[in-house]
Amino acid sequence: MTVKILATDLDGTLIPLPHNAQNHADLKRLHEELPVHGIEPVYVTGRHLESVLRAIEEYGLPQPDWIVCDVGTSIYRRQPQGTYEKDSAYRHFLQNRIVAMSVEALRESLGGFGELQLQEAEKQGEFKLSYYAPSAALHELVQRLHNHLISVDAPFSMVHSVDPFNGRGLIDFLPQGISKAAAVQWWVEARGVAPEKVVFAGDSGNDLAALTAGYRSIVVANAPATLVEAVRRAHRRAGWEDRLFVADQPATSGVRQGCIHFGWIPATTATE
Repeated sequence: MTVKILATDLDGTLIPLPHNAQNHADLKRLHEELPVHGIEPVYVTGRHLESVLRAIEEYGLPQPDWIVCDVGTSIYRRQPQGTYEKDSAYRHFLQNRIVAMSVEALRESLGGFGELQLQEAEKQGEFKLSYYAPSAALHELVQRLHNHLISVDAPFSMVHSVDPFNGRGLIDFLPQGISKAAAVQWWVEARGVAPEKVVFAGDSGNDLAALTAGYRSIVVANAPATLVEAVRRAHRRAGWEDRLFVADQPATSGVRQGCIHFGWIPATTATE
């Protein structure tokens, strides 16, 4: 059986929403259906590895062989003994992208931006610098930060979003050109996976690049309307007529709906 890849965000996407019984029921179904239908889950998340592993245990998520962490700045492969090891080839790839300025030097250069609040130590990474920021003025702040990166010739770019659970602004500085989408593309090419064998599922701003990278895409119902419209526009501009499914169910249930829509899970299994 040809393996198909379900590359999915976790929070707000595969992970069940609080108090949503349908999400939990659909997660149990996915546990059974993914291996039966030759679907390999790959987690693509802003979380760091330890947080992903806690989520797998807490929510009973399927155990993946590959995890893309830290908004695309690390890739881990599951080892035969069950632990996860960072992919050294991808690490070397990222090291070559920031030789002109280290993450620590970037942090020092951002000292004048008082609105930025450094996220917890465990949320930082070798190639990622993460801050909280006021969501009310996020757009204006991001523009000023963009100008700053240009002025200091920093080999970094930004991904920003608003935490759907607490409304706090989130800003990640990543090596230039790196995102969830870039990491997935690197992984797809390194593994020799045909792009048509990949479906990407997401719900927030840091999923936008991957949702518009050319893979078949699932946007779950709890995604903001602005993201849905941005993804629709990008697919229309590219002339893609059959690569986007906007679910009418949130989170886990929307992911399962998308798998059924794209024919990866037979529709007959949707009726209970």
